[in-house]
Amino acid sequence: MSDDIIKKIMQNNKEFVEEAVKNDPYYFKKLSEGQKPSILYIGCSDSRMPITSFTKTMPGDIFIHRNIGNQVFTNDINILSVLEYAVEVLNIKYIVIAGHYQCGAVQSAIKGVNNPLTSNWISTIRELYLENKEEIEKMNSFDNKADYLSELNVIYQIKRLLKTSIMKNRLKKKPYPLIIGWIIDIYTGYIKELPLPIDIWKKLELLPFDY
Repeated sequence: MSDDIIKKIMQNNKEFVEEAVKNDPYYFKKLSEGQKPSILYIGCSDSRMPITSFTKTMPGDIFIHRNIGNQVFTNDINILSVLEYAVEVLNIKYIVIAGHYQCGAVQSAIKGVNNPLTSNWISTIRELYLENKEEIEKMNSFDNKADYLSELNVIYQIKRLLKTSIMKNRLKKKPYPLIIGWIIDIYTGYIKELPLPIDIWKKLELLPFDY
């Protein structure tokens, strides 16, 4: 069965190449000459969340980092390297952190998980749940609770992003990259932009006052 899946993927690749070259004989030559994306996208590793499919974007449009629960850790050299390259080399104009409804990481943060590494990875989402438990537990279904926590998690991860030394340095010079929080509504397919506490973050000096 797995061999059939891989064969199908390879066939899909062949068809993709043939179609791309048919539409533009220089398509891959252009791709090989470098990238100039305007968006850094930090999203969840969930296999149902291919952001290029949801946004109908093409190779070269979005610089992408994904991990379980779309998280930002200030000691994670992986995401910090991605962030530094995006803002210092690619001069990204937009930074999007995107969560989604029916997120397994968020659900596990509420219910708990026995896998040690996974439990450690989602521990900050668990802490976020406990901090907001009284409000969250008033909701009438587990899905509603988890989906609301997914929204809180996006905002929380953006706040952590702003605390990185990379972003502190980048926000000292204009034009500032625009920070955006998204939720991908898996029930409908639509992307929802979340309101962010910009004024509060300005008071905390996480954002410039003229942001």
